[in-house]
Amino acid sequence: MISNYLKKISIINYKNIVDKEYNLDPKINCFVGNNGVGKTNILDSIYHLALGKSYFNLRNDQLINKNEDFMVIDGLFDLNGKKENIICSIKRGGKKNLKRNGKTYKKFSNHIGLIPVVLISPYDNDLINEGSSERRKFIDSIISQNNKEYLINLIAYSRVIQNRNSLLKQYNKSVDFDLDTIKIYDDQIIKLSEPIFMARKNFFNDFKDLVIEKYDQISENQEKISIEYKSDLFDSEIKNLIENSFQKDVILQYTSSGIHKDDFIFNLDGSRIKKFGSQGQQKSFLIALKLAQFEYLKNKTGNSPILLLDDIFDKLDLIRVKRIVEIVNSTNFGQLFLSDTDRERIEKVLSSLNLSSKIFDV
Repeated sequence: MISNYLKKISIINYKNIVDKEYNLDPKINCFVGNNGVGKTNILDSIYHLALGKSYFNLRNDQLINKNEDFMVIDGLFDLNGKKENIICSIKRGGKKNLKRNGKTYKKFSNHIGLIPVVLISPYDNDLINEGSSERRKFIDSIISQNNKEYLINLIAYSRVIQNRNSLLKQYNKSVDFDLDTIKIYDDQIIKLSEPIFMARKNFFNDFKDLVIEKYDQISENQEKISIEYKSDLFDSEIKNLIENSFQKDVILQYTSSGIHKDDFIFNLDGSRIKKFGSQGQQKSFLIALKLAQFEYLKNKTGNSPILLLDDIFDKLDLIRVKRIVEIVNSTNFGQLFLSDTDRERIEKVLSSLNLSSKIFDV
């Protein structure tokens, strides 16, 4: 198994981190400290270098320390035995700049897939509690790290939907409404929808079994989970959907049918986990999702993704903590980053893994 790892990172003015530099262990790195000191931001800066964006989808000005005018994240990676320097920088009021070995990316999408990464965070609760867009973004981020064509199609599809929605908003305001342009957008939606739908369907067939396997390991088969993929395209061809929903779209002033409405339904013992799962069960499910993401990317790319575990042991009993640590250890992970408020708990985790490691007090 080929391994990627981060050798060194420098963080300047990223959120609440003013100036930090870490020389990192190739296997396990732990950041320990009280809440609010910046542990999550350190892990997010690593995620940012890997995917060119914050995990939390913040605006550029929200990424810069409020007392400063710029931010820089500078990471030195070992990727398949080759040194790679990735630098992300932003000036307040300016655009984000992403460089690889001194060369600026013209498109951030060209960077996606170079450094596979998985982040498990308390904020993952949004995958259960929020709307379908959160779950689509999660699925899309996994597929995009391994399928460049999918990412290109997805970006194009999102742009077409935005343009079509903008035009629909003008329908009742203009006598000379441009139906010809709507038809052009419809043709593009029809062309792009099928490959995106097929990629999601193929992904789901592989992914759902991995999630169930990971959850069974965490819960020791005490509960049964399932995942469903819902899409308008299971019931009708996209051409018919677009044509039949046009009058409805005019009234709503947005495109109401299509793959941008896809959803993934999470169930526990046959009922929605959002309504009937305990905090511990929901957290176990989310961790199973992310460990399945790790396994999927590792299988598809031949690389172990960098694994970031942000404060995941809170609200879990010791038995489930132990099982998660065992699962992580058995996945043949590459480089692992942990954050926690409890140094003693981290030391117990490290002793059970029995691998080279570093602990950083934040």
